[in-house]
Amino acid sequence: MRNFHVIRLCVLCLFLFPWIKIAAAAETPPFSTGAWREVAPAPTPRTEVTAAVLDEKIYVIGGFSPLRLGNLLKLSVTDAVEVYDPAEDRWEQAVPLPEPLHHAAAVSTAGRLFVFGGFAPSMTSVWNPVDTVFEYSPDDKRWIRRRSMPTARGALAVARLDGKIFAIGGYDGEASLPVVEIYDPASDTWQSGPSLSKPRDHLAAASWDGRVYAIGGRVNLDYKRNLGVAEVYDPATHRWREVAPLPTPRSGIAAAVLEDMVVVVGGEGAQGTFQENEAYWPRENSWVPLPPLPTSRHGLAAVAVKGRLYALCGGTRPGGSYSQINEMFVPAELK
Repeated sequence: MRNFHVIRLCVLCLFLFPWIKIAAAAETPPFSTGAWREVAPAPTPRTEVTAAVLDEKIYVIGGFSPLRLGNLLKLSVTDAVEVYDPAEDRWEQAVPLPEPLHHAAAVSTAGRLFVFGGFAPSMTSVWNPVDTVFEYSPDDKRWIRRRSMPTARGALAVARLDGKIFAIGGYDGEASLPVVEIYDPASDTWQSGPSLSKPRDHLAAASWDGRVYAIGGRVNLDYKRNLGVAEVYDPATHRWREVAPLPTPRSGIAAAVLEDMVVVVGGEGAQGTFQENEAYWPRENSWVPLPPLPTSRHGLAAVAVKGRLYALCGGTRPGGSYSQINEMFVPAELK
């Protein structure tokens, strides 16, 4: 009888073992290893840029560039738009922005590129928040102005969801904002969205699986007041709710989606710039540490193309510093 129970237990284990393996595998993040490599540097050293992918090419837009005679009156703010082709590992110039901007936010949809808000220079300041929306068509090779944002702001974040674009948070010249406004490119109209639970600027945003994520940031432009808060917007409830916080509170960050994870890179704080590369896994409401940036930076851009993450430009020191750095993260399974 005892032998019978032992045999039955062994048979049960043999039956369950494949399912135990499958369950364990299901708990493994889609990627947690990989390597960074350096690719062709940007033509112009810049920081506080924005970027978006259009036709599998990366448009790096605006920001600050080193002060020189040509941009002296613009107080080093640039209208430059440079395009990186990952397939060819080369850069080309594109039509400049209609006006120089820094801390703007960009996203693409329906074959067009959109740039929202930011700060514009004047004779006395570089921190004038704007409400502008510019659209670029690669076929026409020109920028046109669309309906302005209801709220002028810079250091905001944007994300695309169901054909509409969410303009999230930012700084209006006086304080950080919880404001979320939703733009419909098809009708060139705006509507108010539900506010963030915590006002902030210099945050990052991304959309995945029918939801929008707003991550990190700071209070009133002060990188000594960084936040780790992460929130998700669910269109089913039309509300934001907090999820697992960013393990390393930081601002001046960038985010992109790789597979089914939202990857957050770089940033700055009182202690300096960050190399951190941390990925949020919505399915498990948890964060996964990834190999760090080779070069710590803030004010950088991050985008994903064909399963690879690109971290472009940004300052290597807090405040006014610039770089041409272009580093690519390749998950282990793509090597």
